[in-house]
Amino acid sequence: MFEKLFKLSSKGTTVKVELLAGLTTFLTMAYILAVNPGLLSNEFGAGMPFQSVFLATALSSALATIIMGLYANYPIALAPGMGVNAFFSFTAVSMLGGSWQAGLAAVFVSGLLFLVISVTGIRKMVINAIPKNLKLAIGAGIGFFIAFIGLQNAGIVVNNDAVLVGLGDLTSPAVLLAVFGILVTFALLARKISAGVFYGLVITAVVGVIAGLAGVEGMPSLPTAVVSFNFDMPTFGAFITGFDELFASPSAVLVIFTFLFIDFFDTAGTLVAVAGKTNLIDEKGELENVDKALMADAVGTVAGAVLGTSTVTSYIESAAGVGVGGRTGLTAVTTGVLFILSIAFFPVLAVVNATVTAPALVVVGVLMAQQLGGIDWEDFVAATSGFIAIITMILSYSIADGIATGFIVYGVVMAAGGKAKEVKPIIWVLITIFVLHFVFK
Repeated sequence: MFEKLFKLSSKGTTVKVELLAGLTTFLTMAYILAVNPGLLSNEFGAGMPFQSVFLATALSSALATIIMGLYANYPIALAPGMGVNAFFSFTAVSMLGGSWQAGLAAVFVSGLLFLVISVTGIRKMVINAIPKNLKLAIGAGIGFFIAFIGLQNAGIVVNNDAVLVGLGDLTSPAVLLAVFGILVTFALLARKISAGVFYGLVITAVVGVIAGLAGVEGMPSLPTAVVSFNFDMPTFGAFITGFDELFASPSAVLVIFTFLFIDFFDTAGTLVAVAGKTNLIDEKGELENVDKALMADAVGTVAGAVLGTSTVTSYIESAAGVGVGGRTGLTAVTTGVLFILSIAFFPVLAVVNATVTAPALVVVGVLMAQQLGGIDWEDFVAATSGFIAIITMILSYSIADGIATGFIVYGVVMAAGGKAKEVKPIIWVLITIFVLHFVFK
Protein backbone atom coordinates (compact mmCIF):
# COMPACT_ATOMS: atom_id res chain seq x y z
CA MET A 1 0.00 0.00 0.00
CA PHE A 2 2.77 2.45 0.95
CA GLU A 3 4.68 1.62 -2.23
CA LYS A 4 1.62 2.33 -4.36
CA LEU A 5 0.77 5.58 -2.57
CA PHE A 6 4.22 7.10 -2.17
CA LYS A 7 6.46 5.35 -4.78
CA LEU A 8 9.07 4.57 -2.12
CA SER A 9 11.36 2.48 -4.37
CA SER A 10 11.65 5.07 -7.12
CA LYS A 11 12.44 7.70 -4.49
CA GLY A 12 15.16 5.52 -2.96
CA THR A 13 13.66 5.20 0.50
CA THR A 14 11.92 2.73 2.83
CA VAL A 15 9.01 2.74 5.25
CA LYS A 16 11.38 2.68 8.24
CA VAL A 17 13.35 5.67 6.99
CA GLU A 18 10.18 7.63 6.22
CA LEU A 19 8.69 6.99 9.67
CA LEU A 20 11.92 8.12 11.35
CA ALA A 21 12.00 11.22 9.14
CA GLY A 22 8.39 12.04 10.08
CA LEU A 23 9.20 11.75 13.78
CA THR A 24 12.25 13.98 13.35
CA THR A 25 10.22 16.66 11.56
CA PHE A 26 7.55 16.55 14.26
CA LEU A 27 10.05 16.98 17.09
CA THR A 28 11.74 19.82 15.24
CA MET A 29 8.53 21.83 14.86
CA ALA A 30 6.53 20.63 17.89
CA TYR A 31 7.34 23.90 19.66
CA ILE A 32 4.53 25.48 17.61
CA LEU A 33 1.98 23.61 19.76
CA ALA A 34 2.98 25.79 22.72
CA VAL A 35 4.17 28.95 20.98
CA ASN A 36 1.19 29.54 18.67
CA PRO A 37 -1.50 29.37 21.39
CA GLY A 38 0.74 31.53 23.57
CA LEU A 39 1.00 34.25 20.90
CA LEU A 40 -2.65 34.24 19.88
CA SER A 41 -3.94 34.20 23.45
CA ASN A 42 -1.48 36.83 24.70
CA GLU A 43 -3.31 39.47 26.73
CA PHE A 44 -1.60 42.20 24.68
CA GLY A 45 -2.39 40.44 21.40
CA ALA A 46 -5.44 38.68 20.01
CA GLY A 47 -6.78 37.45 23.35
CA MET A 48 -8.06 34.16 21.96
CA PRO A 49 -8.78 31.16 24.24
CA PHE A 50 -5.53 29.21 24.72
CA GLN A 51 -7.08 25.73 24.77
CA SER A 52 -9.10 26.31 21.64
CA VAL A 53 -6.11 27.69 19.72
CA PHE A 54 -4.02 24.70 20.83
CA LEU A 55 -6.57 22.28 19.40
CA ALA A 56 -6.93 24.34 16.22
CA THR A 57 -3.14 24.39 15.85
CA ALA A 58 -2.82 20.61 16.20
CA LEU A 59 -5.79 19.80 13.95
CA SER A 60 -4.95 22.27 11.16
CA SER A 61 -1.30 21.15 11.19
CA ALA A 62 -2.32 17.50 11.00
CA LEU A 63 -4.87 18.06 8.23
CA ALA A 64 -2.65 20.22 6.02
CA THR A 65 0.41 17.99 6.52
CA ILE A 66 -1.47 14.79 5.69
CA ILE A 67 -2.94 16.42 2.56
CA MET A 68 0.56 17.49 1.55
CA GLY A 69 1.75 13.92 1.94
CA LEU A 70 -1.14 12.13 0.24
CA TYR A 71 -1.91 14.66 -2.51
CA ALA A 72 1.49 16.15 -3.41
CA ASN A 73 3.71 13.31 -2.11
CA TYR A 74 6.05 15.88 -0.54
CA PRO A 75 7.97 15.25 2.74
CA ILE A 76 6.93 18.69 3.96
CA ALA A 77 4.96 19.46 7.12
CA LEU A 78 2.72 22.47 7.71
CA ALA A 79 1.54 24.42 10.75
CA PRO A 80 0.50 27.97 11.69
CA GLY A 81 3.42 30.07 10.51
CA MET A 82 5.78 31.95 12.75
CA GLY A 83 5.72 35.63 11.86
CA VAL A 84 2.25 35.53 10.39
CA ASN A 85 0.88 34.49 13.80
CA ALA A 86 2.69 37.46 15.34
CA PHE A 87 1.19 39.71 12.66
CA PHE A 88 -2.25 38.28 13.41
CA SER A 89 -1.99 38.79 17.14
CA PHE A 90 -0.10 42.07 17.47
CA THR A 91 -1.10 43.95 14.29
CA ALA A 92 -4.04 42.58 12.30
CA VAL A 93 -6.48 42.30 15.19
CA SER A 94 -5.91 45.90 16.30
CA MET A 95 -6.16 47.12 12.68
CA LEU A 96 -9.54 45.37 12.40
CA GLY A 97 -11.00 46.98 15.50
CA GLY A 98 -9.75 44.50 18.09
CA SER A 99 -11.76 41.55 16.79
CA TRP A 100 -9.93 38.23 16.48
CA GLN A 101 -13.00 36.91 14.66
CA ALA A 102 -12.38 39.51 11.94
CA GLY A 103 -8.75 38.40 11.90
CA LEU A 104 -9.83 34.82 11.23
CA ALA A 105 -12.12 36.07 8.46
CA ALA A 106 -9.12 37.81 6.86
CA VAL A 107 -7.10 34.59 7.07
CA PHE A 108 -10.00 32.70 5.48
CA VAL A 109 -10.23 35.16 2.58
CA SER A 110 -6.45 35.10 2.05
CA GLY A 111 -6.61 31.30 1.95
CA LEU A 112 -9.31 31.39 -0.72
CA LEU A 113 -7.21 33.85 -2.75
CA PHE A 114 -4.23 31.52 -2.37
CA LEU A 115 -6.39 28.71 -3.75
CA VAL A 116 -7.24 30.86 -6.77
CA ILE A 117 -3.68 31.91 -7.54
CA SER A 118 -2.51 28.33 -7.05
CA VAL A 119 -4.55 27.18 -10.03
CA THR A 120 -3.97 30.19 -12.30
CA GLY A 121 -1.03 32.02 -13.79
CA ILE A 122 -1.33 34.80 -11.22
CA ARG A 123 1.11 32.97 -8.95
CA LYS A 124 4.04 33.28 -11.34
CA MET A 125 3.18 36.87 -12.20
CA VAL A 126 3.23 37.96 -8.55
CA ILE A 127 6.41 36.03 -7.73
CA ASN A 128 8.27 37.52 -10.68
CA ALA A 129 7.03 41.05 -10.01
CA ILE A 130 8.28 41.50 -6.44
CA PRO A 131 12.05 42.11 -6.21
CA LYS A 132 14.05 39.31 -4.59
CA ASN A 133 15.88 41.70 -2.27
CA LEU A 134 12.61 43.06 -0.91
CA LYS A 135 11.27 39.55 -0.30
CA LEU A 136 14.41 38.68 1.68
CA ALA A 137 14.26 41.91 3.67
CA ILE A 138 10.65 41.34 4.67
CA GLY A 139 11.44 37.77 5.77
CA ALA A 140 14.39 38.98 7.85
CA GLY A 141 12.33 41.84 9.29
CA ILE A 142 9.68 39.41 10.46
CA GLY A 143 12.45 37.47 12.19
CA PHE A 144 13.54 40.56 14.12
CA PHE A 145 9.91 41.31 14.98
CA ILE A 146 9.36 37.80 16.36
CA ALA A 147 12.55 37.97 18.43
CA PHE A 148 11.50 41.36 19.82
CA ILE A 149 8.17 39.90 20.92
CA GLY A 150 9.98 37.03 22.61
CA LEU A 151 12.32 39.36 24.49
CA GLN A 152 9.38 41.53 25.51
CA ASN A 153 7.23 38.60 26.69
CA ALA A 154 10.11 37.37 28.82
CA GLY A 155 10.68 40.75 30.43
CA ILE A 156 14.20 41.01 29.00
CA VAL A 157 13.11 44.11 27.09
CA VAL A 158 10.65 46.45 28.81
CA ASN A 159 9.04 49.84 28.38
CA ASN A 160 11.23 52.82 29.23
CA ASP A 161 9.56 56.24 29.25
CA ALA A 162 12.86 58.02 28.65
CA VAL A 163 14.11 56.01 25.64
CA LEU A 164 11.03 53.94 24.70
CA VAL A 165 12.59 50.55 25.48
CA GLY A 166 15.31 49.24 27.76
CA LEU A 167 16.57 46.15 29.54
CA GLY A 168 14.37 44.61 32.19
CA ASP A 169 15.33 43.37 35.63
CA LEU A 170 18.02 40.79 34.89
CA THR A 171 17.90 39.58 38.49
CA SER A 172 14.25 38.53 38.17
CA PRO A 173 13.84 34.72 38.32
CA ALA A 174 11.49 34.72 35.31
CA VAL A 175 13.92 36.80 33.24
CA LEU A 176 16.83 34.59 34.28
CA LEU A 177 14.82 31.53 33.22
CA ALA A 178 14.25 33.04 29.77
CA VAL A 179 17.94 33.94 29.39
CA PHE A 180 18.85 30.40 30.44
CA GLY A 181 16.41 29.00 27.86
CA ILE A 182 17.81 31.16 25.07
CA LEU A 183 21.40 30.12 25.81
CA VAL A 184 20.47 26.44 26.12
CA THR A 185 18.60 26.53 22.81
CA PHE A 186 21.51 28.30 21.12
CA ALA A 187 23.84 25.61 22.47
CA LEU A 188 21.62 22.78 21.21
CA LEU A 189 21.44 24.25 17.72
CA ALA A 190 25.19 24.90 17.74
CA ARG A 191 25.55 21.15 18.35
CA LYS A 192 23.40 20.69 15.22
CA ILE A 193 20.59 18.96 17.13
CA SER A 194 17.69 19.17 14.68
CA ALA A 195 14.97 19.36 17.35
CA GLY A 196 16.97 21.88 19.37
CA VAL A 197 14.17 24.45 19.58
CA PHE A 198 11.73 21.86 20.96
CA TYR A 199 14.25 20.39 23.40
CA GLY A 200 15.20 23.88 24.53
CA LEU A 201 11.57 24.62 25.29
CA VAL A 202 11.20 21.37 27.25
CA ILE A 203 14.40 21.93 29.26
CA THR A 204 13.38 25.50 30.07
CA ALA A 205 9.93 24.37 31.20
CA VAL A 206 11.37 21.61 33.41
CA VAL A 207 13.84 24.00 35.04
CA GLY A 208 11.00 26.47 35.54
CA VAL A 209 8.83 23.85 37.23
CA ILE A 210 11.68 22.86 39.54
CA ALA A 211 12.37 26.49 40.40
CA GLY A 212 8.67 27.06 40.96
CA LEU A 213 8.52 24.14 43.38
CA ALA A 214 11.35 25.79 45.29
CA GLY A 215 9.09 28.76 45.96
CA VAL A 216 10.20 31.12 43.18
CA GLU A 217 7.36 33.18 41.73
CA GLY A 218 6.73 33.67 38.03
CA MET A 219 7.70 30.16 36.98
CA PRO A 220 5.62 27.51 35.20
CA SER A 221 3.64 25.22 37.49
CA LEU A 222 3.17 21.47 37.37
CA PRO A 223 0.34 20.30 35.08
CA THR A 224 -2.84 19.20 36.82
CA ALA A 225 -2.94 16.16 34.51
CA VAL A 226 -0.87 14.55 31.76
CA VAL A 227 -3.60 13.44 29.36
CA SER A 228 -6.98 15.06 28.67
CA PHE A 229 -9.70 14.74 26.04
CA ASN A 230 -11.87 17.58 27.36
CA PHE A 231 -11.85 20.37 24.77
CA ASP A 232 -13.89 23.46 24.10
CA MET A 233 -13.78 25.05 20.65
CA PRO A 234 -15.32 28.55 20.69
CA THR A 235 -13.01 29.49 17.79
CA PHE A 236 -14.49 26.87 15.44
CA GLY A 237 -16.36 28.73 12.70
CA ALA A 238 -15.91 32.05 14.56
CA PHE A 239 -14.58 33.64 11.36
CA ILE A 240 -18.17 33.82 10.06
CA THR A 241 -19.12 36.38 12.69
CA GLY A 242 -16.06 38.45 11.77
CA PHE A 243 -16.90 39.11 8.11
CA ASP A 244 -18.96 42.24 8.82
CA GLU A 245 -16.17 43.77 10.92
CA LEU A 246 -13.53 42.76 8.37
CA PHE A 247 -15.12 44.43 5.38
CA ALA A 248 -16.19 47.45 7.41
CA SER A 249 -12.54 48.16 8.17
CA PRO A 250 -10.51 50.42 5.85
CA SER A 251 -7.49 48.23 6.64
CA ALA A 252 -9.12 45.03 5.35
CA VAL A 253 -7.31 44.98 2.00
CA LEU A 254 -3.89 45.58 3.57
CA VAL A 255 -4.42 42.91 6.24
CA ILE A 256 -5.59 40.32 3.71
CA PHE A 257 -2.71 41.16 1.37
CA THR A 258 -0.17 40.85 4.17
CA PHE A 259 -1.51 37.43 5.17
CA LEU A 260 -1.37 36.36 1.54
CA PHE A 261 2.08 37.82 0.97
CA ILE A 262 3.71 36.17 3.97
CA ASP A 263 2.10 32.78 3.31
CA PHE A 264 2.84 32.91 -0.39
CA PHE A 265 6.55 33.53 -0.09
CA ASP A 266 7.04 31.42 3.02
CA THR A 267 5.62 28.50 1.10
CA ALA A 268 7.55 29.17 -2.10
CA GLY A 269 10.82 29.55 -0.21
CA THR A 270 10.28 26.40 1.83
CA LEU A 271 9.34 24.29 -1.17
CA VAL A 272 12.40 25.38 -3.11
CA ALA A 273 14.75 24.96 -0.14
CA VAL A 274 13.52 21.51 0.87
CA ALA A 275 13.07 20.22 -2.68
CA GLY A 276 16.65 21.17 -3.42
CA LYS A 277 17.76 18.55 -0.90
CA THR A 278 15.60 15.80 -2.42
CA ASN A 279 14.80 14.35 -5.81
CA LEU A 280 11.72 16.54 -6.30
CA ILE A 281 13.28 18.69 -9.04
CA ASP A 282 12.85 17.42 -12.61
CA GLU A 283 15.19 17.64 -15.62
CA LYS A 284 14.00 21.18 -16.40
CA GLY A 285 14.92 22.35 -12.91
CA GLU A 286 11.26 22.72 -11.95
CA LEU A 287 9.53 21.35 -8.85
CA GLU A 288 7.43 18.25 -9.37
CA ASN A 289 3.76 18.58 -8.40
CA VAL A 290 4.39 22.13 -7.16
CA ASP A 291 0.79 23.13 -7.90
CA LYS A 292 -0.44 20.28 -5.69
CA ALA A 293 1.91 21.38 -2.91
CA LEU A 294 0.64 24.96 -3.12
CA MET A 295 -2.92 23.67 -3.13
CA ALA A 296 -2.28 21.68 0.06
CA ASP A 297 -0.87 24.82 1.69
CA ALA A 298 -3.88 26.90 0.66
CA VAL A 299 -6.35 24.29 1.92
CA GLY A 300 -4.45 24.26 5.22
CA THR A 301 -4.90 28.02 5.59
CA VAL A 302 -8.64 27.85 4.89
CA ALA A 303 -9.05 24.93 7.31
CA GLY A 304 -6.98 26.75 9.94
CA ALA A 305 -9.23 29.81 9.75
CA VAL A 306 -12.32 27.63 10.11
CA LEU A 307 -10.85 25.81 13.12
CA GLY A 308 -9.56 29.01 14.70
CA THR A 309 -5.91 29.78 14.07
CA SER A 310 -3.72 32.04 11.95
CA THR A 311 -2.30 31.20 8.52
CA VAL A 312 -1.04 27.65 8.05
CA THR A 313 2.11 27.41 5.93
CA SER A 314 4.90 25.02 4.94
CA TYR A 315 7.69 24.69 7.53
CA ILE A 316 11.39 24.95 6.75
CA GLU A 317 11.91 22.58 9.72
CA SER A 318 10.83 19.87 7.28
CA ALA A 319 14.45 19.94 6.12
CA ALA A 320 15.32 18.09 9.34
CA GLY A 321 13.23 15.10 8.25
CA VAL A 322 14.69 15.26 4.76
CA GLY A 323 18.12 15.30 6.37
CA VAL A 324 17.57 11.84 7.88
CA GLY A 325 16.28 10.40 4.59
CA GLY A 326 12.65 11.52 4.17
CA ARG A 327 11.80 11.64 0.48
CA THR A 328 8.06 11.06 0.11
CA GLY A 329 4.68 12.01 1.47
CA LEU A 330 4.88 9.19 4.01
CA THR A 331 7.20 11.44 6.02
CA ALA A 332 4.53 14.17 6.04
CA VAL A 333 1.71 11.73 6.87
CA THR A 334 3.73 10.43 9.84
CA THR A 335 4.21 13.98 11.12
CA GLY A 336 0.50 14.70 10.67
CA VAL A 337 -0.51 11.64 12.67
CA LEU A 338 1.82 12.70 15.48
CA PHE A 339 0.13 16.11 15.56
CA ILE A 340 -3.19 14.32 16.10
CA LEU A 341 -1.75 12.18 18.91
CA SER A 342 -0.31 15.30 20.58
CA ILE A 343 -3.82 16.63 21.22
CA ALA A 344 -4.25 14.32 24.20
CA PHE A 345 -1.25 15.90 25.95
CA PHE A 346 -2.68 19.41 26.14
CA PRO A 347 -2.39 19.61 29.98
CA VAL A 348 1.39 19.30 29.75
CA LEU A 349 1.77 22.07 27.15
CA ALA A 350 -0.82 24.31 28.79
CA VAL A 351 1.56 25.11 31.65
CA VAL A 352 4.13 26.57 29.25
CA ASN A 353 4.09 30.34 29.80
CA ALA A 354 5.54 33.31 27.91
CA THR A 355 8.88 32.98 29.69
CA VAL A 356 9.31 29.42 28.42
CA THR A 357 8.27 30.19 24.83
CA ALA A 358 10.49 33.28 24.61
CA PRO A 359 13.64 31.29 23.70
CA ALA A 360 11.80 29.65 20.79
CA LEU A 361 10.71 33.06 19.48
CA VAL A 362 14.23 34.48 19.74
CA VAL A 363 15.84 31.48 18.04
CA VAL A 364 13.27 31.42 15.22
CA GLY A 365 13.97 35.13 14.80
CA VAL A 366 17.69 34.43 14.46
CA LEU A 367 17.05 31.77 11.82
CA MET A 368 14.75 34.05 9.81
CA ALA A 369 17.17 36.98 10.04
CA GLN A 370 19.79 34.92 8.20
CA GLN A 371 18.02 36.01 5.01
CA LEU A 372 19.86 39.32 5.37
CA GLY A 373 22.88 37.61 3.85
CA GLY A 374 21.07 37.22 0.54
CA ILE A 375 20.36 40.94 0.11
CA ASP A 376 22.60 42.89 -2.27
CA TRP A 377 23.55 45.74 0.05
CA GLU A 378 25.71 47.33 -2.69
CA ASP A 379 22.47 48.01 -4.58
CA PHE A 380 21.15 51.29 -3.15
CA VAL A 381 17.54 50.50 -4.06
CA ALA A 382 17.74 47.14 -2.28
CA ALA A 383 19.54 48.65 0.70
CA THR A 384 17.10 51.53 1.25
CA SER A 385 13.84 49.66 0.68
CA GLY A 386 15.03 46.63 2.65
CA PHE A 387 16.38 48.65 5.57
CA ILE A 388 13.27 50.82 5.85
CA ALA A 389 11.00 47.75 5.72
CA ILE A 390 12.95 46.07 8.52
CA ILE A 391 13.38 49.06 10.83
CA THR A 392 9.75 50.17 10.40
CA MET A 393 8.50 46.68 11.11
CA ILE A 394 10.32 46.60 14.45
CA LEU A 395 9.86 50.18 15.65
CA SER A 396 6.22 50.54 14.57
CA TYR A 397 5.43 47.11 16.01
CA SER A 398 3.68 46.29 12.73
CA ILE A 399 4.63 43.82 10.01
CA ALA A 400 2.05 45.39 7.68
CA ASP A 401 3.48 48.89 8.07
CA GLY A 402 6.98 47.52 7.47
CA ILE A 403 5.93 45.85 4.23
CA ALA A 404 4.06 48.97 3.12
CA THR A 405 6.95 51.39 3.74
CA GLY A 406 9.39 49.01 2.06
CA PHE A 407 7.32 48.95 -1.13
CA ILE A 408 6.79 52.73 -1.11
CA VAL A 409 10.51 53.47 -0.69
CA TYR A 410 11.31 50.95 -3.43
CA GLY A 411 9.00 52.76 -5.86
CA VAL A 412 10.26 56.24 -4.95
CA VAL A 413 13.97 55.34 -5.22
CA MET A 414 13.45 53.45 -8.48
CA ALA A 415 11.59 56.43 -9.96
CA ALA A 416 14.21 58.90 -8.71
CA GLY A 417 16.91 56.79 -10.32
CA GLY A 418 15.16 56.87 -13.67
CA LYS A 419 14.08 53.24 -13.45
CA ALA A 420 10.33 53.68 -13.03
CA LYS A 421 9.65 51.66 -16.18
CA GLU A 422 11.47 48.68 -14.64
CA VAL A 423 8.91 48.49 -11.84
CA LYS A 424 6.14 46.04 -12.75
CA PRO A 425 2.60 47.49 -13.00
CA ILE A 426 1.33 45.25 -10.22
CA ILE A 427 3.95 46.76 -7.88
CA TRP A 428 2.67 50.27 -8.65
CA VAL A 429 -0.84 49.06 -7.83
CA LEU A 430 0.38 47.73 -4.48
CA ILE A 431 2.31 50.94 -3.75
CA THR A 432 -0.85 52.96 -4.40
CA ILE A 433 -2.81 50.76 -1.98
CA PHE A 434 -0.10 51.18 0.68
CA VAL A 435 -0.05 54.98 0.29
CA LEU A 436 -3.83 55.07 0.67
CA HIS A 437 -3.48 52.90 3.76
CA PHE A 438 -1.30 55.52 5.46
CA VAL A 439 -3.47 58.42 4.26
CA PHE A 440 -6.66 56.95 5.72
CA LYS A 441 -5.11 55.13 8.67
